[in-house]
Amino acid sequence: MPAKDQNPAMLAAQNSWRCVMAKRKQEWLELMADDVLIEDPIGKAPTNPSGEGIRGRDNLERFWTDNIEPSSKMTIVSEQSYAAASESAHVLTLTIEFAGGLETEVKGIFTYKVNDAGKITNLRGYWGLDEMQMRQRDA
Repeated sequence: MPAKDQNPAMLAAQNSWRCVMAKRKQEWLELMADDVLIEDPIGKAPTNPSGEGIRGRDNLERFWTDNIEPSSKMTIVSEQSYAAASESAHVLTLTIEFAGGLETEVKGIFTYKVNDAGKITNLRGYWGLDEMQMRQRDA
């Protein structure tokens, strides 16, 4: 069993955060398995309209375009992380800045599962819109 910092699910999660914060879409897409399921958050929300998640590589680009691309800056801070077998769980704070000065912040638990090739098969966010904080920055 690899050490926590060498666990494939831990590495995949960290690489995902790095790609999102650096706005490296193609690199982020390459981290995902063909049958990936993203539930961020779990249940119905603007990022998960059906409540059933975003499934498959064909829908990943739309997820990026709708949810990551509109931000001017995203910061992801991991407060705690755990890894077991092919999965990892993280207490994260996501701060998202938009043009015009709007900033949102959400804290939640995010889990990642990888396949034998180290590709992300599941990404789940345990948070709700009622927990999201919004504020206006000086533009």
